[in-house]
Amino acid sequence: MDCLEGMKGIPENNIDAIVTDPPYALTTTKRWKDTDQFAQNQSDVGKRFSKGFMGKEWDGKLPGIEIWAEALRVSKPGAHMLAFGGTRTHHRLMVAIEDAGWEIRDCLMWVYGSGFPKSLDVSKAIDKAAGVESKVVGVLPSSRNKPSDMGFMMAQKLDTRPNTDSAKQWNGWGTALKPAWEPIILCRKPLEGTVAQNMQKWGTGGINIDRCRVAYQSKADYENLINNYKGGLERATPETQESWNLHEGGWKLGKGITLPEETKGRFPANLIHDGSDEVLEGFPQNAGAFAPVKSGMNGKSKGIYGDFAQKGDDGASFRGDSGSASRFFYCAKASKSERNLGLPEGTTNKHPTVKPLSLIEYLIKLISVEGGTVLDPFMGSGTTGIASIRLGRKFVGYELDKDSFITAETRLRKAQEQGKISGWFA
Repeated sequence: MDCLEGMKGIPENNIDAIVTDPPYALTTTKRWKDTDQFAQNQSDVGKRFSKGFMGKEWDGKLPGIEIWAEALRVSKPGAHMLAFGGTRTHHRLMVAIEDAGWEIRDCLMWVYGSGFPKSLDVSKAIDKAAGVESKVVGVLPSSRNKPSDMGFMMAQKLDTRPNTDSAKQWNGWGTALKPAWEPIILCRKPLEGTVAQNMQKWGTGGINIDRCRVAYQSKADYENLINNYKGGLERATPETQESWNLHEGGWKLGKGITLPEETKGRFPANLIHDGSDEVLEGFPQNAGAFAPVKSGMNGKSKGIYGDFAQKGDDGASFRGDSGSASRFFYCAKASKSERNLGLPEGTTNKHPTVKPLSLIEYLIKLISVEGGTVLDPFMGSGTTGIASIRLGRKFVGYELDKDSFITAETRLRKAQEQGKISGWFA
């Protein structure tokens, strides 16, 4: 059903967190006119609309203030919401959310390498307008004629050259950049009293920093950190050290070993990447991770990295690990199979905007507690619901598109079965 109608059935102050991927209205927009047959009512006149991403009607209009106001009503005081947006339209989404009464807290950046350029070739458009076909000189080597992740065939792309003089003048010009990131708006329902008071009463208001710390990349990195730790650390003996485990937030030793605060992992940032080669190439390589410790701070870094032995007049200190600077940010890698997770074999999830499950799980852990209730007003094919089930949260979701809802329902039922059988609950 429509989420606006659905949320009216939820009591106020009931939801712990919202993680949602609403419509972006990314395609070329127009404004409703009085005579437009598609205008739903008089209030739509003058507002922007579009045909939606990949022709999907549900993506043609950004959610308005009334939806976010209802989401605010059902959320507990201090509850956070994370809402994805498009780079071209998220400012309108953010304004609607803020006008509904939410406090804008931050804007996360999800960086990826898989974006496909949707740019108009100006020279081809000029040739077409002149009624002339561009010259075909071959097939682009990057073109493939096989099924893609979206479940359809990719047509071969022809290598062409401009034909008319005017087209030749504008050869190489386009209209858009390759998409490589999406904003995620972080907002919060106003608190009741202080953060401390609100957390104790409602269990909301804060961000789960330790649960979402960025893990050190390897055992060697972690050992170097321990070896470089100010004052040293007593090494575990084979009798006291069970094993090295990739803990939530970093590496840890076995039973009986207490580690300093900073070994939990790096402080979570408002940048997330997908670990793709295209993205990793944009991060510099370095031999040591320098902490922002200034002279006179006596090696203190205000809890972000922990305390370090001060080196040099500038107060700079470093950890012992090395590598790409991408290691300071959470990496949400998506498997090739998770898109169809929970669907019968041979069935394809045709929803065009499925987000990586690991990314959604990370966002849910960031703003909710185990056992809490997560809401997704724009459920799509159910990824937020699957992530909630895997993390031991309750889930409420709404989806207006019938095909997407059927897909979501199938995937969620499978997730529930797996949760009981395979221990998907965290």
